[in-house]
Amino acid sequence: MQVIDIVIGVCISMIENLNGIYETVNYHEDFKMRIYRNKQFEDYPQHCHTDFEIIMPIENSYKVIVEEEEYLLNNEDIIIIPSNVLHQLYAPSTGYRFIIQFDSSMLDSLNNLEFKMFYPCVNVTPSSMSKVHKELSSLVLNITLEYFSTLPFKEMSLHSMLLQFFTILGRNYIHKNDKLPNTKSKKQGEHAELISNVCKYIDEHCTENIQIEDIADIAGFSKSHFARIFKQTIGISWYKYLNNRRIIYAEKLLLKSDLPIMQIAMKSGFGSLATFNRLFKVKNHCTPTEYKALYGG
Repeated sequence: MQVIDIVIGVCISMIENLNGIYETVNYHEDFKMRIYRNKQFEDYPQHCHTDFEIIMPIENSYKVIVEEEEYLLNNEDIIIIPSNVLHQLYAPSTGYRFIIQFDSSMLDSLNNLEFKMFYPCVNVTPSSMSKVHKELSSLVLNITLEYFSTLPFKEMSLHSMLLQFFTILGRNYIHKNDKLPNTKSKKQGEHAELISNVCKYIDEHCTENIQIEDIADIAGFSKSHFARIFKQTIGISWYKYLNNRRIIYAEKLLLKSDLPIMQIAMKSGFGSLATFNRLFKVKNHCTPTEYKALYGG
């Protein structure tokens, strides 16, 4: 990869918002993708998120533990970690890697793709997938270059390349049992896919009066079984996840509108201003008014 030097100028700590083991990925504006040119000697503890993650080391190796299995990634090895899968990251003292996070809704147009195909991860190496590894690694590089460019229509271009990445992966390596190589077939994978669908529903309807009965029905579980499976998969309760999404919605309203705090609380799905203020301060370590003053500019 001879053009790598163009894109190593920025390195950012990745996990910005961690609640227990659950990470909320903060996207810029409405484009649901973040890319990190990560050079830091920093380990990331066990966590999960509702977003897909693609990791490719460029210099030196990178250790990734997914569920309970360890993967030592060498230069240009690629690992794809789907939504709601617990993983840990361990960096060497030198080196850097590209890390792409994106909302799974960006793959919605690929109708044949199912979450369980990727559980708990897919590890693409020159030896395991030699036929298309070069194409996929080249796409990761091009996606990263495009992301940090100022070219017009770059969001469209990024979305197109991401779909191309998963089209190549799917066409070449989906077996008759709809399972990719280097993945495991577990009941937890089915649970994780169901919980991913629930999380997507909550994300889209968090401002509404959602009850546990509504989302347990989506997952096809009883209320008690659903609550247990959700917490096992995500690491926090479904209700805490719901409130986290409501707070994120409120943060956007605070920065993009001049509505009174009471109206923002109500529009974000909270029935009580006191509850909104309390949960907002727990997450952001400041009041909604202070948050607006700090970041509203």
